[in-house]
Amino acid sequence: MASEFQRDKLVTMFRAFDADGNGYLDRRDFQALAERWKGLPRVRQGSELATRVDTVMLGWWDLLAAHVDTDGDGRVDLDEILAMVDRLPTMGEVVAETAETVFDAVDENDDGRISPAEHRRLVDTWHGESIDLGDVFDRLDQDGDGYLGRTEFTELWIQFWISDDPSEPGNQLCGPVSPRP
Repeated sequence: MASEFQRDKLVTMFRAFDADGNGYLDRRDFQALAERWKGLPRVRQGSELATRVDTVMLGWWDLLAAHVDTDGDGRVDLDEILAMVDRLPTMGEVVAETAETVFDAVDENDDGRISPAEHRRLVDTWHGESIDLGDVFDRLDQDGDGYLGRTEFTELWIQFWISDDPSEPGNQLCGPVSPRP
């Protein structure tokens, strides 16, 4: 069962994923998400990375449809998404594979690390709009080197999707989590 903090995170992500704003997620929303990622310079049409982005994003839709679309209507509402929270800790490998693809998509200069500007593009792409990040990157960059390496990023990504602890830095990876009013 999702905690209040996890609910706050997932409400924010649900809104970002709901491309048509109809209050449900379906395959088209995940196709739209994949298309947003294809707007990044390294995710060129027809590239291996574009194929991976499609596979990962649509793979998450397939997992949601299989595990939480309880009424089989081809749509997932917020309550059904929240039911996925209990499954995520058992899906660490899939979450880590997603982190690998996202890292490769965002690492525009292919230097093996994500700069603050690349992180900004990750958040804006994920949300489909510009999000105020404040000092989020500084909190994510635990070693203070000014970048997020692949291992560092993967750990933060897993924290974001699985953690229930608001103090863990990864919970801010996709932007600040605002409590519901």
